[in-house]
Amino acid sequence: MTYKDNVVWITGATSGIGEALALEFAKKGAKLVLSARREVQLNEVAEKARNNGASQVWIQTLDLAKNETLIPAVERVLEQAGRVDVLMNNGGISQRSKALDTPIEVDRRIMEIDFFGTVALTKAVLPQMLANGVGQIGVTSSLVGKFGSPYRSAYAAAKHALHGFYDSLRAELHDQGLQVTIFCPGFIRTQISLNALTGSGEKLGEMDDAQANGMSAAECAKRMISAMEKGRNEVYIGGKERLGIYVKRLFPNIFARIIRKAKVR
Repeated sequence: MTYKDNVVWITGATSGIGEALALEFAKKGAKLVLSARREVQLNEVAEKARNNGASQVWIQTLDLAKNETLIPAVERVLEQAGRVDVLMNNGGISQRSKALDTPIEVDRRIMEIDFFGTVALTKAVLPQMLANGVGQIGVTSSLVGKFGSPYRSAYAAAKHALHGFYDSLRAELHDQGLQVTIFCPGFIRTQISLNALTGSGEKLGEMDDAQANGMSAAECAKRMISAMEKGRNEVYIGGKERLGIYVKRLFPNIFARIIRKAKVR
């Protein structure tokens, strides 16, 4: 798929992987819809995207925790852009707290943003994609969407849920021109740990060592787009942490010993 003049909608676009995706799609001449909660930062990314070659950029503020606002947001985007060819579900929030120290309200908030908000937005965009007979959906999961990790119980649960939903969706709509690609990044240099929720529901405000030494967001975005261009269903991105998927699959008992001793924050 060529992205020149295609409308690409990116959530979580103010920083990290979302911003990097915007700049990479801009280089390909795409038309962009950028979404997140913070309008000032969205406008800053939009200006960078225009300078990188985006043929057109629209801003749509969005809060994935407020499902009732998502359908009106889709209606506004379709009114402005005319269509959505590619939906990049990248918005989300992480966690840094033990399960027993995390009130259920915090678990629900993470699930609401990372799973329900993402699914609700997809369902709102899908009808026009299917009417056009073509479309791509990208979903930013995580390596912990394939295995659990300490301090990330609700986050891992939400990411596991994304795999279940989007694998099913891909199977249902395969013959209707829709492609679904799930991305599983490992340690990427973003602000994800700074913004991760603690058991109190407040942001952690600290950078994980592994995150700080991880792959650049720009390189991650390049690999994500390359995977979509190749029609991949699922792709694992990062360094040696990707091996955890295969160890878990082939040697689950060994993996269980490794993960409980891993330095994950």
